[in-house]
Amino acid sequence: MPFDHLLRELDERKQKALAMGGPEKIAQRKAQGVLNARERIDRLFDAGTFLESGLFAVSNRPEDKQRTPADGKVAGFGRIDGREAAAIANDFTVKGASSASINIKKLKHIKTVAKKRGIPIVFLGESSGARMPDVMGAGSIGSKDDPVEYQRTRESPWAGAVLGYCYGSSAWYASMSDFCVMRRGAVMAVSSPRLISMAIGKEVDGEELGGWRVHSEVSGLIDQVVDTDEQAIDAVKQFLSYLPSNNTEPPPERAVPEGSGKDIGSIPDLLPASTNQVYDVRKIIPLIVDRDSMFEMKARYGRAIVTALARLDGKSVGIIANNPLHRGGAIGADECQKVQSFFVLCDSFNVPIVMFVDQPGFLIGMEGERRGVTGKVMNWLNAMTLVTVPKISIVMRKSYGLAVSNMGAGGNADEVACWLTAEVSFMKPDFGARVVFGVDPEKDPEAYKEAVAKMSKGSSPYDMAAIYTAQDVIDPRDTRDWLIRMLEVHRMRSSGGVGEHLMRTWPTSY
Repeated sequence: MPFDHLLRELDERKQKALAMGGPEKIAQRKAQGVLNARERIDRLFDAGTFLESGLFAVSNRPEDKQRTPADGKVAGFGRIDGREAAAIANDFTVKGASSASINIKKLKHIKTVAKKRGIPIVFLGESSGARMPDVMGAGSIGSKDDPVEYQRTRESPWAGAVLGYCYGSSAWYASMSDFCVMRRGAVMAVSSPRLISMAIGKEVDGEELGGWRVHSEVSGLIDQVVDTDEQAIDAVKQFLSYLPSNNTEPPPERAVPEGSGKDIGSIPDLLPASTNQVYDVRKIIPLIVDRDSMFEMKARYGRAIVTALARLDGKSVGIIANNPLHRGGAIGADECQKVQSFFVLCDSFNVPIVMFVDQPGFLIGMEGERRGVTGKVMNWLNAMTLVTVPKISIVMRKSYGLAVSNMGAGGNADEVACWLTAEVSFMKPDFGARVVFGVDPEKDPEAYKEAVAKMSKGSSPYDMAAIYTAQDVIDPRDTRDWLIRMLEVHRMRSSGGVGEHLMRTWPTSY
């Protein structure tokens, strides 16, 4: 056969595969204002770096071979900000990006390469679930023999994006990812609302089943919510910029933006003197870290605690901060799970942790007990013992009860410093006056005042420093410089900036 003919055949096959589900379906997506799978890939990777794997793959069912270009999943390798990465983008224009035997082989190959070669993997999710009738019967679904298909040992970071209807495998991989962003209007669930409606005999709304509010505020599976595909992909790229390509490397460093820390002098003006007054800790953290480097995760979930990636002196850090703006900073079940998940992320990818403390203790009451908050508190403390990256804790204002230990004291952090405004005790002094001394402030205000004074003794930052539970007492305005210097002291030199990764198999979602 002439070589020119072979070249023409190659080009024809390539053009057919690149056409995805055809011009009509692609036009429909454009009219809806959403990107198709290949446009998403182009947005993710540096221009001209994408190397596709499986362009000529098609369904193994004879009747579908001619109408399943790339078998509904666009996969391959490219560079993100100059660093190698892998990606799988579900192509909804081809059989709803449903999972079948050939495209699952693609998925497994990409995962294997990413794991062996130490590169991040991105899942751009949108799928109708398993392909019918391909998976029907014991000969298909019952013949699977891959016990580690859904195993996570965190050799390299995973990032996911929920960009449409995500059922089946696209939901599985989004939920297993270290970071997951969701576009408003998308839905993530085990099965489609239609199938669930048939199963339970009641109409189910997709948004109520698995919309962005459900997963960002209730389940906690989604880290960020955005309005467009472009914003979602940009969030994935920003997330990866804080992490190493794999767990054998320290995180990458960036140049320190001009003006970083220049407004730190305003902290005393933002921090109320009274512990009864609330404030938003998210206004204080940006004054300390490198300018514009704060990248918050799970902002709508467990809101009494802030978790965020950021940079100090160009180096990645993980921030855990109580936020009195919500419930006075009282720690509940959601906050416990949020922090554990963040511990896993930071320890798995060698990111030091900085804790900012201002908490009244754990949330008490019926809801917390029914959700097993006591067990979650213990899980948090257990997780802290497994964290091998540096942990630095700063007590900003109040810190009460066992949560004093959860937030780094009691030997749970490598260094503890107190701001001049810190107060550490078993409980809030006015509560203690009533509990310990049984004084009613309305019946005997003088006795109550004396009891509060007694309960306040021994709780100053200097009392913490005197017993060397805190290693330093600092002016809040010196925090940035103190942290940069202390993180330099605690740099993991002997291991090349790499931790032990004792939490590498801890569940991503629980």
